[in-house]
Amino acid sequence: MIRLFEQHQIRKIKELDGMWDFSPEGDLAEYKLPVPGCWEQHPNFSTYRGKGTYRKTIVITEPSTLRLEFKGVSHTADVYFDGELIAHHYNAFTPFSTIIKQVQKGTHEIKVLVDNGFGEYSALHIPNDYYTYGGITRPVSLACISDTYIKQIKFTPSFEDGVWYGKLDVVIHNTSSKLGRFSFVSTIDHYEMSFNDVEVLGNSESTVTIKQQFPDITPWSHKNPKLYSIHTILSSNGNAIDDLIERVGFRTVNVIGTKLQVNGEHVFLKGFNRHEDYATVGCAIPLPLMVHDMDLMQDMGVNALRTCHYPNDEIFLDLCDERGILVWEENHARGLLLEDMQNPNFDKQCEDCNREMVENHYNHPCVIIWGILNECASETKEGRLKYQKQYEQIKNMDTSRPTTSATCRHFTDISLDLPDIVSFNMYSGWYKDVPVKERNEEEIEWIKNSGGDGKPIIVSELGAAAIYGYRDRTRCKWSEERQADIIEENLKVYMNDEHITGVFVWQFADCSVTEEGPWFATRARCHNNKGVVDEYRRPKIAYDIVKNLFLDKR
Repeated sequence: MIRLFEQHQIRKIKELDGMWDFSPEGDLAEYKLPVPGCWEQHPNFSTYRGKGTYRKTIVITEPSTLRLEFKGVSHTADVYFDGELIAHHYNAFTPFSTIIKQVQKGTHEIKVLVDNGFGEYSALHIPNDYYTYGGITRPVSLACISDTYIKQIKFTPSFEDGVWYGKLDVVIHNTSSKLGRFSFVSTIDHYEMSFNDVEVLGNSESTVTIKQQFPDITPWSHKNPKLYSIHTILSSNGNAIDDLIERVGFRTVNVIGTKLQVNGEHVFLKGFNRHEDYATVGCAIPLPLMVHDMDLMQDMGVNALRTCHYPNDEIFLDLCDERGILVWEENHARGLLLEDMQNPNFDKQCEDCNREMVENHYNHPCVIIWGILNECASETKEGRLKYQKQYEQIKNMDTSRPTTSATCRHFTDISLDLPDIVSFNMYSGWYKDVPVKERNEEEIEWIKNSGGDGKPIIVSELGAAAIYGYRDRTRCKWSEERQADIIEENLKVYMNDEHITGVFVWQFADCSVTEEGPWFATRARCHNNKGVVDEYRRPKIAYDIVKNLFLDKR
């Protein structure tokens, strides 16, 4: 499944989900593995780190130009078509596509060399507090397209003088060597937006922008997540040659002083940090399990979610769109020291991730915040420059959403003036036995005096660990009782502090961590055990504590 809605009525598209041939590097044996899926699901590869090759045979029934899209390959992919390298991509959590011109009918082979190893070539996937799985972990699709097709649609809503507007950017890609002239029409509800003379040079792209009023639409909100379909049809000489359907919502996001507003109304974010990790399927979570996660979180009264620490599967974002969940989506970089950020590949790999995250998820009304560089070296001059560069990159792509990053560099961070929203991770009662209220007051005062004065403040992480099923009347650490106590005390302080505009519990579910590096030493079972449910989604005592507090704050 690519999305939760149909994206094409004209363009012919085929999903390549199913069983693919697989061979690990240096092994002549061949296996059958599911796509999407993690190779760790197979008993022979439960801890495999390295390279592997996926193969799939396809049949083309008539000569065509093809567009091959991968929603996620972990973490590096080299894609071959009939033995020829056609794409190289780094980052497990962002999609990529490639065009294959003038493919003849017949049988063809797609081969994908996948690598989930660690090394200098990978600046962002390092031994970390979550697991780097291997495989083609998200859906794959193959489309037969005309030589010119709709590459992207960006929809930007705005509310001006009491009227809703929509700005539409349509990117048209001409893969042929000849200049072409085209027209298109986009339909939203009963409205039409059209352009009749689009000139696109050969082997190039052209972007057309249209803005108009939508006086009688229903805005999208947490309480009423109204969605609209935009159906754009591209024509040449009066003949429809391609189409693309996107789903959007009319909503605005603004920072007004110390408050965050959606559609002009103050919102207090109540949510979880959630990793894409499930006990039996790794990061390749199928729709029924995504829905189960969403049901559990909404049962606890959430209105928000943080995609730690990478862009999420777009199907999950579709669910958030449908259910009105406010999303802080984050790029892929977590806990990097300055020496990690000085990896020669860091800047380029972050730039690519930011671009692919914003471009591909721009139309989701649920995404209200872009986040970057969780717990990285924001206390250093060199690190500050990298934060500044990435904020500027995102702002150049999207001015309709505020930015933030979660810091743990308490009393030393020198980058708090850069984001629109200041966010901090604090584990009072877990890593340090300190009074929550007193420690919070010190943090707020420091933020005010360090560049964050007058900005909204979010507690981006709070929590404690517990082993599911471990109960102890002494309420000792690692017991479910102690976890519940710590979360309750933290939430009661933060949710009643006028300076704070949102809280995200760390975390929704226990997740795997790598044995490589330092993390396993402080992570029992090679898991981060701070979930209010375990990796099988069995609730701990803290589940009901969070539920009572979240539902009590309407």
